[in-house]
Amino acid sequence: MSPTASGPAERIDVLVVDDHPTFRLGLRTRLEAEPDLVVVGEAGSAQEALDLVGRTAPDVVLVDLNLPGTDGLELIRLLAGVAPRSAPLVLTMLSADAVTAAVRAGARGYLLKDADPARIVAAVRAVAAGDSVFGPQVAARLLAGLDRSGAGRAAFPELTEREIEILRLLASGAGNAAIGRQLGLRPKTVRNYVSNVIGKLHAADRAEAVLRARRAGLDDQRHA
Repeated sequence: MSPTASGPAERIDVLVVDDHPTFRLGLRTRLEAEPDLVVVGEAGSAQEALDLVGRTAPDVVLVDLNLPGTDGLELIRLLAGVAPRSAPLVLTMLSADAVTAAVRAGARGYLLKDADPARIVAAVRAVAAGDSVFGPQVAARLLAGLDRSGAGRAAFPELTEREIEILRLLASGAGNAAIGRQLGLRPKTVRNYVSNVIGKLHAADRAEAVLRARRAGLDDQRHA
């Protein structure tokens, strides 16, 4: 929040969630160089983050999507229930492909870790004030993803939003390893999602699920 003529800027409490201690330290140092930003805690996993949220009630939760165990997307969904006043801001190395799922989970913003530090600081202030923040390339991918997701829900109402995202990537020619890299999921998690998608579609196998997805227009050749 910006300083006003009546006094200094209002304090913004931030919780940093990332499984790399060195990155957390660097981010904490940069944020706390600002007079209005206070890092009230650091977490290396979703469970640690949930424990800290209850004790610190942060205004903003900086979330990496690639977390051990429960991933960042699920953490964002859980935060909506246990800490609705804490604004999740994604800060990740993953590509912008995951932005649609992140926004639907409840993220107020999405930045890549190579964003300019000043932009990260500005984003923290913006989401604390109730705004949404997305980098240019992320915003473009978000709009495209929302269009595809809407088509997917219409064609496959039995699937969850994450399962539609998995099916879209399958239809685009992505293998399990590529899906895992793009969405920050571990190999076993990807295999489980693929199995669930095939089962819910009552498809004979992966190839039939892909064929049905392509007929529905879910394929995106950028992921081939």
